[in-house]
Amino acid sequence: MRTTDLAFLKRFSMVIAFLFLVMVGLILFAHHLNGKVEYPTDPAAQQRLQDRIGPVGAVYAGATGAAAQAAAAAAATAALTANVPFEGRTDGAEIFNNGPCTGCHTAGVGGAPKLDSAGIGARASAQGIEELIKKATAGFTGTAGTMPAKGGNPALTDDQIKAVVEYMVAQSKK
Repeated sequence: MRTTDLAFLKRFSMVIAFLFLVMVGLILFAHHLNGKVEYPTDPAAQQRLQDRIGPVGAVYAGATGAAAQAAAAAAATAALTANVPFEGRTDGAEIFNNGPCTGCHTAGVGGAPKLDSAGIGARASAQGIEELIKKATAGFTGTAGTMPAKGGNPALTDDQIKAVVEYMVAQSKK
């Protein structure tokens, strides 16, 4: 029985050694193929990389720098005005009826004054229109509720907020 066990162990060891060599050969072959394959770069990943390692600011020097600075300022202004709601129009009625204002001020939600003489009209008489414009622009927390800055739409300009408040006060007098 001892010779048969030794013969089995010898053959079994040879099979294990052969399988080990096949495994090492396959690993080396896969590594070789992986080195030959060119993977396409993901444009989104490239952009994220450039954003991370790009310069934080810009240096403007001399006459060329002044021109570049003016162009950058003009581009920044154009980008800001492109995001202004209602395309920058200052029609108080349009902004009130289509913007965030009508949701609260029509029904008096959260203590918002309605468009009548007891609501916004009384506040305009007591505080003045300039104070209402200031509170509408910066936001206000009163005892009855909270008015978010610019009615919850920070993209509205100060001129648009002023037009809306003036429209609301005019409506309270009708």
